[in-house]
Amino acid sequence: MVSAFVLVQAEPARIAELAEALADVEGVAEVYSTAGEADIVAVVRVRAHEELAEVVTRGVNCLPGIVGTR
Repeated sequence: MVSAFVLVQAEPARIAELAEALADVEGVAEVYSTAGEADIVAVVRVRAHEELAEVVTRGVNCLPGIVGTR
């Protein structure tokens, strides 16, 4: 099992909506609100490293309201 913490910068008006959308992405196991540079932390859990890139690029980064991820 591979786990990754994805720090998400979001448009301020869309943070709550985006957190809910992230929770629905397959491979995203947990979603947390934060204070500081990142607005949300998404915990991604997949079986292989190759799946991690897929979840982040096609599942997370394509959601409307995301400004950036790390």
